[in-house]
Amino acid sequence: MVFSSLFFLFAFLPLNLILYYSVKKLTLKNFILIGFSLFFYAWGEPVWITLLIFSATIDFFHGKIIEKNRHNYKAKLALISSIVVNLSLLGLFKYSGFFASNLNWIFQTNLPYYEFGLPIGISFYTFQTLSYTFDVYKGEIPAQKHYHRFLLFVSLFHQLVAGPIVRYQDIAKEIDYREVNVDKFSYGINRFVSGLGKKVLIANTAGDLSRTFLESATGQISVLGAWLGIGLFAIQIYFDFSGYSDMAIGLGRMFGFTYKENFNYPYISRSATEFWRRWHISLGSFFRDYVYIPLGGNKKKPLRNLLVVWFLTGMWHGAHWNFIIWGMFYGCLIILEKGFLLKIFEKIPRFISHGYLLVAALVGWVFFYYTDLNQGLDYLKIMFGIGSHPLYDLNVKLVFVNNLLFISAAILLSTPWPKRLLDKFANHESPLQLSQVAFNAIVLIVSVTYLVGATYNPFLYFRF
Repeated sequence: MVFSSLFFLFAFLPLNLILYYSVKKLTLKNFILIGFSLFFYAWGEPVWITLLIFSATIDFFHGKIIEKNRHNYKAKLALISSIVVNLSLLGLFKYSGFFASNLNWIFQTNLPYYEFGLPIGISFYTFQTLSYTFDVYKGEIPAQKHYHRFLLFVSLFHQLVAGPIVRYQDIAKEIDYREVNVDKFSYGINRFVSGLGKKVLIANTAGDLSRTFLESATGQISVLGAWLGIGLFAIQIYFDFSGYSDMAIGLGRMFGFTYKENFNYPYISRSATEFWRRWHISLGSFFRDYVYIPLGGNKKKPLRNLLVVWFLTGMWHGAHWNFIIWGMFYGCLIILEKGFLLKIFEKIPRFISHGYLLVAALVGWVFFYYTDLNQGLDYLKIMFGIGSHPLYDLNVKLVFVNNLLFISAAILLSTPWPKRLLDKFANHESPLQLSQVAFNAIVLIVSVTYLVGATYNPFLYFRF
């Protein structure tokens, strides 16, 4: 099930809200949320829901063992066991085929292997349960004593399948006690509708336009066409993923949970370092706190630590070499920036460093988009004028001119300027201001109109 589906919007969510607010006792509210969350996941993954429950059960008991034996070796053994079990499951379902096929290629063998279907959201909920056992081991949080409350944390449908990656300590108090008022619920609706509009009206449109270039034969693409195509994909993936995060944050507020922000206008960055402080913030902070710092951070072998983190960042996104190259591409850029580029950027006009980041991001998205490395390299050659490709073609004119208003609006909305303008003139005295209600109604009606004739349109990060 996806948030941007008519069934979710007009059946699942309203029924969940009605039942949730029809009871007063928090325990009943929690069980209603667990039931709806498991149904949400089972809608698309009826088989792998057992894997989700198994992961939650394993780490619930690991947490209890760690807390009970905090001052002896059994706590460390339990932490190691949690890491091994979780990463083994992730490796089995996500990476086993990748490793086996590469071993066959390296040693020229023909070992048989089975390609498991990738359970939706396994990368997200695995990291969430792992962060829980780490935090219990470090003494930052007490172990949860009630299984159903821990299962609620793991299974919450708001962020279950595509993040943000929510740590237990972020919502531990809200699992035990939460309160929703008109302001919070109104804010949740605003964020949810905003995210829906991002996904349906901007991301889906940009994706349709980008395929004109990205899925054409390389001999039919011009230099400007290649830049336009990957630029439209950059718009698509930003509004798709940030739209999902907005919807997740909005849903959380409707039910009394506060999730941290996952995006902060990454395309206004002046460096790759800044870009990754603004893009997929929950993933970056996870690798910082649970990989980079434990390895030594900036104090001990920082170069090695950065390469490990960015190798794992690439691997996390998918079991293909293009994702590893994409991760290492950013790792190398950040190493160069920390070495000397950031000092240069401080002395040059902002538009130059901003231009550098945009070019770097677009090159990175080429690696991200094409799982076939040869296709990706061929596309990059076209972008940089290598070969006998024309500067522009008819598709560039048709797509760019006919959609100039849409492209301009999407670029503008990827910056903080529209929000700053709205905040300046908005009336903050009433959470139910007429202008916001009208805006939400328009976005919802137009989005639903688009969805009526649409086929299944999952979020891009569902496949990671």
